[in-house]
Amino acid sequence: MAGRKKPLVVITRKLPDPVETRMRELFDARLNVEDRPMSQAELIAAVKEADVLVPTVTDTIDAAVIAEAGPNLKLIANFGNGIEKIDVAAATAKGITVTNTPGVLTEDTADMTMALILSVPRRLTEGANILPEGKKWAGWSPTWMLGRRIWGKRLGIVGMGRIGTAVARRAKAFGLSIHYHNRHRVMPALEDELEATYWESLDQMLARMDIISVNCPSTPATFHLLSARRLALLQPSAYLVNTARGDLIDEEALLKMLETGKLAGAGLDVYENEPAINPKLLKLAAKGKAVLLPHMGSATLEGRIDMGEKVIINIRAFCDGHRPPDRVIPSRI
Repeated sequence: MAGRKKPLVVITRKLPDPVETRMRELFDARLNVEDRPMSQAELIAAVKEADVLVPTVTDTIDAAVIAEAGPNLKLIANFGNGIEKIDVAAATAKGITVTNTPGVLTEDTADMTMALILSVPRRLTEGANILPEGKKWAGWSPTWMLGRRIWGKRLGIVGMGRIGTAVARRAKAFGLSIHYHNRHRVMPALEDELEATYWESLDQMLARMDIISVNCPSTPATFHLLSARRLALLQPSAYLVNTARGDLIDEEALLKMLETGKLAGAGLDVYENEPAINPKLLKLAAKGKAVLLPHMGSATLEGRIDMGEKVIINIRAFCDGHRPPDRVIPSRI
């Protein structure tokens, strides 16, 4: 590539030290040691000279950025599974291959999803804040801090892919009844294992569940999949958990339902306009109506290192003239 002994790889954010060290060994790697999100101008400057760009979910690699790419840029090796911020079609049209890192964060995200499924009905964060905040605690009482049991409840999973399936396995172990909506029905053997009920109609499933877990990818087709109309189908006693992407839910409609008591609670790790958080959500969290996490569902050291290793494998395969194992095919998006 461009006659260099090592390809110039521009990395847009700070990655775990083991990943950066390996990248320095293998490539002419330009690191972002300050871990400061790059501006559009900085991204354009990067694509003008890089052989490989390694962006993350915080970077918007749209058609405007790709149009400025120099002749050396032939690979965008995304550090992450989601590619909704990369214009794959524009990249493909310019002869640039796009890869991602599927599969490595399944178990970590499912763990956090299960944590939210537990924490919202059982009021874990409310209870955890009592003592550290110095609030007066009179001791145990039969009627104080009562939450809701999850054992025996119905869990509706929106998106039964890798993560949705991993969530279902955990939830079944906690005594939840598994229901799901997906573009395609899963294999009978998996349904039997999970004792899962398939709903072809998302609307019908939403209206009957005690807890909803959103685990589908963000695409133009899934934007506001849980719209105001669909959210209104939920029972007032239901809980909603989202560890996928914020734009899957109409956040304003969700806020109104929580404020008016038309929904029992929500556990959110992602937000429609993150990193900006709607102040109304923060107030609801203070009242115990929501548990809010700062997009940490996949945040384990092991997971991030695994992601970095996938990025490195994709870059090496491409630079060696092979098809990268995690190439994103536009027709499948």
